[in-house]
This record gives sequence, C-alpha cells and structure tokens, in this order.
Amino acid sequence: MKSLLLLSICSLLTSFAIQSDQSPHYFHQTPPGIVPKVFAPGIISLEDEYEFGSVFNAAGTEFYYGVNVGGKEQIRYSIFVEGEWTAPKTLMEQDQYGSNDPFLSPDENRLYFISQRPKRGQTEENDYDIWYLERRGEEWSEPINAGPAINTDRNEYYISFTENTTMYFSSNKGAPEDRKWDDFDIYSSDFVDGEFQEAVRLGNTVNTEEYEADVFVAPDESYLIFCANRAGGYGQGDLYISFKQTDGSWSQSENMGDAINTRGHELCPFVTMDGKYLFYTSNQDIYWVSTEIFKTDE
Repeated sequence: MKSLLLLSICSLLTSFAIQSDQSPHYFHQTPPGIVPKVFAPGIISLEDEYEFGSVFNAAGTEFYYGVNVGGKEQIRYSIFVEGEWTAPKTLMEQDQYGSNDPFLSPDENRLYFISQRPKRGQTEENDYDIWYLERRGEEWSEPINAGPAINTDRNEYYISFTENTTMYFSSNKGAPEDRKWDDFDIYSSDFVDGEFQEAVRLGNTVNTEEYEADVFVAPDESYLIFCANRAGGYGQGDLYISFKQTDGSWSQSENMGDAINTRGHELCPFVTMDGKYLFYTSNQDIYWVSTEIFKTDE
C-alpha cells in the first residue's frame, strides 16, 4: 500500500518540477534512482574529508558545500562554465575562521552561512551565528552578520528560505545550559522592508525537547525536511518531514524511513529547484537520490 506521507511529498515535488524549465548538469554524474548514492565521488565527496551542507543555484550552474578538513570548516564552490565544472575552490580562502552550511537567498544575491567569527567589537571566536556575503558583480562582499533578530548568544545553525524570503533555521537559545548541545529547535523569521523580524519558534509538532536542526523548507512553504535525534530513530540523527496544514500549522513530523535513514547520521537536506533530487549528508559524504523514491511502496 502506498504511503500517504510519501505520496504527498511526491505530489509537491512534481509540481515544482513542472514549474521549472531548468536543466542542471550535476557534474556530469549519472543521475541516481531510488537508491541513494554518493554524489560526485572523487570530485566533491572525497574519502579523507567530511562534506556536508550542499546547495545548487536555481539554474544548476553554481554549487556550494561545506567541508571539514583537519577540524576546520570551510565552504567550497564550483561553477559551470562553457559546459564544464571548475575545480572546487575554497570561498574566503584566507579567512582564519571556519564557515559552513551555505545557502543562497531566493534572489541569489546573498550567500548565507554559519561561522564562529567574532561579532563587531569582539576579538575572539564566538558562538555560531548566521552571516552572509553579498554578491557584487563577480565578487562577494566581506561577511555581514544577519543581526539580532536572528542571532543570539547561543548557536544558530543551517539556513533555508521560502520564495518570499522567510528564513528557517535552528537555534539552541531556549535550551537549558546542561542540554545546550542536545536541544536545538527550528525557528522562522520573516523578511520585511529589508530587515529580518523577530524569530518565531515552530510548534511542538516539529520541535521537541530533543535535537531538531538542519531544516530545509520548500520554496512555497508547503513542507519541511529536517534532522532530528529522537527515541525510536534509526541512528545518530534521522531526516524527518512535516507538512503545512490549511490552518497554517505544521503536521506532526514523521521519520522519512530506512530508505534514507541509517544507523549513522543523516543531515543537511536540500531539494533541487527542479524537484528531481534530494541531497543530504550521510556517513560524512554528500548523497543524492531521485525524488521518485517518494512514489515507492513502504
């Protein structure tokens, strides 16, 4: 019997694919079927590194992703030029501070990320804040802090956006001190007149007293995919999904199952703008899988 959950997301993803006439090239890789596979092995996913937090632009001509090399986090990128992808380069290469979890704004003129770099007026590394670079021609600006409506004296993680520029992210600002690494929640912040508004915690159908982070929101805000660590899961962290209801609330989140989740840690979900592929991190590599997986039987 078909899963109503998976059929629902399949319908949503199909609608995005119909609306998009983009044809991303995906590093000339053979597209996956309904069995997840490592993305671009030997090019993006390397044996001796930990890759995570990947995002394509809408045209499929820019790719950004996070890497942990020897304990230092950095953002790499590659662009599609004259039919070929450039060799991955490190963004902010001379930067002494780590950066990861890249995500483009809807207009693609900002690249958001997280970093422990000091805030203005400080001299030492801070908690994780959300920052961004502004696109200026073919260059990027210096890092800009996303501001106090988003950032706190705790940690803010992973960013995604609706098409109307509402930001979704996670924070442990509400966690007790003894559980600050185990109790993250998902928040949203509207973008009004060029400013982010005070962030609002999502309800208890999404958030619990456990770990919820790494949230991807559909462009039309119809569903969320996020990482959670809960009793009864498959591993260290699983991907869950929740749907927007007609009254504006979020449905009870559900585990996305063992077709995706393993005994390891699944995190950093991203659905391409053409609606064809789900990208995520597993076993310290970037994986991708066809969204046809949502049509299969349980």
